[in-house]
Amino acid sequence: MRLHALVNDLETAKIAVEGGATVLQLRLKGKPTQEVVDLGRPFRHLCALHCEAAVELGADGVHLGRDDPGAEAAFEAGLMLGTSAATIEEAVSGERIGAAYIGAGPVWATPTKPDADPPIGLDGLAAICEAVSIPVVAIGGIDASNAADCLAAGAAGVAVIRAAADARAVRSAIDEALAAR
Repeated sequence: MRLHALVNDLETAKIAVEGGATVLQLRLKGKPTQEVVDLGRPFRHLCALHCEAAVELGADGVHLGRDDPGAEAAFEAGLMLGTSAATIEEAVSGERIGAAYIGAGPVWATPTKPDADPPIGLDGLAAICEAVSIPVVAIGGIDASNAADCLAAGAAGVAVIRAAADARAVRSAIDEALAAR
């Protein structure tokens, strides 16, 4: 769970896995379920955006945003569930419904999601990490230059979108931070 790579194409997914990504999440926002299934077939072991697509693809899990439905369906299908949080309350709520991990952020501003909440910063990330007993994965503006800071704040791992193609550098930064502990 150290390095989540959020990808929208197979080539970037391959680069991310070769670079050390431990979780792949197919990120195809706004696409209908059947299109996600069709595009996702070559991936097989990934977390998909849509619960229905994750079930049909035989994925290991699904990550749901704060307003995304599907938690009950995910549990019924035996999928690992991750939920998003920008506040302590949202993180505690995710843990309460049975999420296996929390995606916390955005830690920093990110051009990938211009409509994201204001950045929570490392202090906000640390507060979320302290508030829940399940792993927290930091997301939002993360790359090799700041991934270690997220771990130092208490995150179990980081999720990257822009830096997915540079997963090797991000993984190296994570490994160095862990070795220094």
